[in-house]
Formats: sequence, structure tokens, C-alpha cells
Amino acid sequence: MGATETFRAARDLLLAHRDDYDKARSEFRWPELETFNFGLDWFDVLAAEQPDTPALWIVHDDGTEDGRSYAELSARSSQVAVWLQQQGVDRGDRLLLVLGNVAPLWEIMLGAIKLGVVVIPATTLLGTRDLTDRVERGDVRHVITSSRDTAKFDGVPGSWTRIAVGDPVEGWLRYDDAFTLLESFTPEVDTRADETLLLYFTSGTTARPKLVEHTHTSYPVGHLSTAYWIGLQPGDVHLNVSSPGWAKHAWSNVFAPWIAGATAFVVNQERFAAGPLLDTMARCGVTTFCAPPTVWRMLVQEDLRAHMVPSLREVVGAGEPLNPEVIERVREAWGLTVRDGYGQTETTALVGNPPGAELKLGSMGRPLPGYAVVLVDPVTGEPGAEGEICLDLSQRPVGLMVGYQDDDELMAAAMRDGYYHTGDVASRDEQGYITYVGRADDVFKASDYRISPFELESVLIEHVAVAEAAVVPAPDPVRLAVPKAYVTLSAGHEPSAETARDILGYARQHLAPYKRIRRLQFAALPKTISGKIRRVELRGTEEAHQGRPDGEFRDEDFPELKGDG
Repeated sequence: MGATETFRAARDLLLAHRDDYDKARSEFRWPELETFNFGLDWFDVLAAEQPDTPALWIVHDDGTEDGRSYAELSARSSQVAVWLQQQGVDRGDRLLLVLGNVAPLWEIMLGAIKLGVVVIPATTLLGTRDLTDRVERGDVRHVITSSRDTAKFDGVPGSWTRIAVGDPVEGWLRYDDAFTLLESFTPEVDTRADETLLLYFTSGTTARPKLVEHTHTSYPVGHLSTAYWIGLQPGDVHLNVSSPGWAKHAWSNVFAPWIAGATAFVVNQERFAAGPLLDTMARCGVTTFCAPPTVWRMLVQEDLRAHMVPSLREVVGAGEPLNPEVIERVREAWGLTVRDGYGQTETTALVGNPPGAELKLGSMGRPLPGYAVVLVDPVTGEPGAEGEICLDLSQRPVGLMVGYQDDDELMAAAMRDGYYHTGDVASRDEQGYITYVGRADDVFKASDYRISPFELESVLIEHVAVAEAAVVPAPDPVRLAVPKAYVTLSAGHEPSAETARDILGYARQHLAPYKRIRRLQFAALPKTISGKIRRVELRGTEEAHQGRPDGEFRDEDFPELKGDG
């Protein structure tokens, strides 16, 4: 079979078993491909089969809409590939792509894939300093950005092609000129499966961003697991709340929906607003919906019963574990269960709760088809029921990265002892369900007990006053460390001593004595620009404190809170 037929067979097997996890898991095999180009061998083929199906549908803040059918996007991306080639963009060159959720982003991604260009996606939130880091460490030769963001590059050193999307900018090529061409794109040679396609800078929750390398199969083909986890079907309208520049955008705004032959649906909001988002979802018939926990936590602040989305069939969450309280609220309002999934920039979805499988509240699911997941004890290095989430490299999945670009030491640490090490800790029950414990760096000891921040945070957000929470160790002369919560309040609640007492009291009632929150501070939580909580920053704040910080509440401040410990 050719590349297209081999890929289709793997996809169709997962579609056939989308409600039978055991069969999908036992029968699925990653397609073995020597050559593969997602744009030419898959998207263009789908475009010929379903030319009028919407491939992309964007609803903007002002109510205007934009979109492309499969046929239109196929043709326009080929024009882009030809035009880029004429501007000196060669196969294997590195292109920094800095665009928001506008149609040219998808045209350029597909065109670059067809041409064999290495794409470095980046968020529009980056400033000149971060862009300089991307250009230098990424060995960038070409940059495409919006006209309004070109000024950010004025201080970025180097000689690279400048292409602006939008109004003309002096010194920059104009992207719209690509569509004066009529030539179709024909590659000179087939794309090898192991050729580099994407370089992702991670969001840096614990250190400076790592540079993750993916190939023409590790993401385009690897996201078969993601499409299966979401439950995507041909003809779906799939909404994923994510910003360009991050791996999750490629997961669910590009590869997974197009693997299924679905529509990638996007809602652009200048400032996130739950009500209008839900209304747009209902109006446009969204069938599958993925959002990070931060968005889900904001959505459940709304009256979800007043914002029904009748077309919705599947709802999932990814990025960080979703607290059980949020899942319950969605289930009560919509009758749908938000299914957790887990993966990294370095992988595709590797653990998840797929449609039709029994779901255990609080668990992020079981290993998805194609992934051999092992929990490795950090002390003994042996597999067990609790430990670091690792992948067995003797059964290396297609969806695993090639490695960290230009960092042999980091690569050796990640791939040591026959495993890929994720840096995340979890436990597994007798049925194989995996429950997230925390980042290895986030788990800490208090009075010699091991504490999972995520477990404590999940209890805290059950309180009506708590919108978000992050738990870190605070130094203590007796216990060495005690759990401290940084809390962001829900609307209508004041950061008062009374509120602190209520929250501490609630935690005391619902946590074992050794897990109790001993200190609390109201604050906006520091996050990466991709929205993940930077507990490392909060830990550093605690370590730097001399004495009791201003605004901190302690359980001993409230003698009326009785209990041992």
C-alpha cells in the first residue's frame, strides 16, 4: 500500500473501534511509512473526496466569519508553497510563524508542510527578547508574522526573509502576493517520514523553554491517538480553545480534526467571555469541544443550563488535569462528561478517557492505542503502581519527539534507562487507570508525608469562593514544610479574613490532617503565556520570604477551627 492507503487503514481502524477501547488498544498498530507528507498524501486526497466540506471555520469577535473548504485550502496552500519557493524558502529551511487565529495561519502551515519547510510556531504574545531567542536558537532563516507585529522584529538580529500578512510594510514581502500565482505545487522528491517538520519551544513552567523536534510522522501521524481520544468523526465541527504557537493548537486545531475529515472551528475573542463563547457554539453546531482546565473553570462560573449546546457530543480537557468538581458541574448541567487526556509537547495524546470507555472520576484514563506507558519508581528505577510516567522505548511510539534540539545533556536525561521520562508523577490502579499526582518538581514532603499539590487544589476549588488555586510548600521550623495555598477568588468574594477562615475550614473538613492547608494567600496565580500555573515561581517566592509575608493567613489565626495536627 502507498502512504495514503497505509495511513487511512490505521485511521479507519480507530474510527471503527471508537467505542471499544480494548479492541482499539489490542488491534491498533502505528502505520509504517518510509515517506509521508500530510499536506500532499492526506489533506489533498481528502480535498478531492470532500471538496465542499468546511476545513476551517473562524468566528471573530465582531461577528464576522471566515473559512475555507477542503478544496479551497488545498489550492491556496499549494499556491503558498510555490510562492515561498520563489522567495528562496527551501526544503529544510526553518521558518518562524508568528500569527494569531487567522486563515493564513492554516494556509501557511499546509503550504510549508507540502514544501518540506521546518516550521517553528510562536505565540503573538512574545516580545522582542523572546523572538530573538527563537530566531537564534531556532536557526531561523524566514519569518512570517502579521503586519501589526513586524515592529517587534526591529531589534532582532540576523538576516532572514521577512513576510507580512496584512497591510504592506516597508522592507517586508506581502503575503497576499502568493495568490497572484496560478501554478500548482509539485514536489521534487517525496518527503521522508523522518524529516523534521516542527520545532516547538515549550512553555517553560520550570526552566527556559526547551526546543522540541517533531517529524513529518511524529505529529501528523502521531495524532491518530489524539483524534481517537477526542472521539472525532468525519463531518464533526470541532472547537479547541488554544492559541497558535503551542503544541495543543497543532493537536486539535490542525492535525486531529483533519485526520478525521472534520472542520476545525475557531472562536476569536479579544478577552475571554464564557457566555458569548457558549452561544456561538450552540449557533454554529459544535459537536466536539476541547478546552484547558483554566477555561473549564471559567465556564462553570456561568449557568451552564442557560447555555445548552444541543449539538455537543464529546467534551474533553487537556493541558493540566481537570479537577473532579468541574467535571461534576458540567455533567449535572449538560449530561456530558468531560473526559481528561494527557500528553506533552514532546508527544501526542498518550493517556486518556476515550468515548465509550468506563470513566473513573479523578483519573486521566488509560494508555491510548500505540502507547506503552510505564510508571517508574524514581528511587529504584523499577516499574510499579506509582512513579514517573514513562514510555517504554522498546515499543517506541510514532508520536514521540525525535528529541531536544541541540541539548545532548537534556536529551540523555529524558531518554535514560530505556524509557522516555515525562517528569510527571502518577499512580495506577488494578484496572490500569492512571491518576495524576503532579510534576516531579511540584510534589513535596511535609512532616515526612508525600504531598500532591493537585489533590489539595482539587479540594480547594470545590469551595464556592475559589476560582483557582495552587499549592506549594512553605518553610516551617517544625514540619520542615507545610502546604500553602495561593488562591484566586471567584467573582463576588472578598479577600478577607472571613473568606480565608471559611476556605481553611473547608479544607480541614475534607483533607487528612497531614494534608491540611496550613497557610493561605489571595493572589493572581503566575502563569506561562500558554496558561499553565508556574508553581516554580510560587515556590521561589516562599523560599525567599524572611518571616511571615504580608497578606498571609494561617490556620493558627483561627482557633475556632478545631482538629488535631
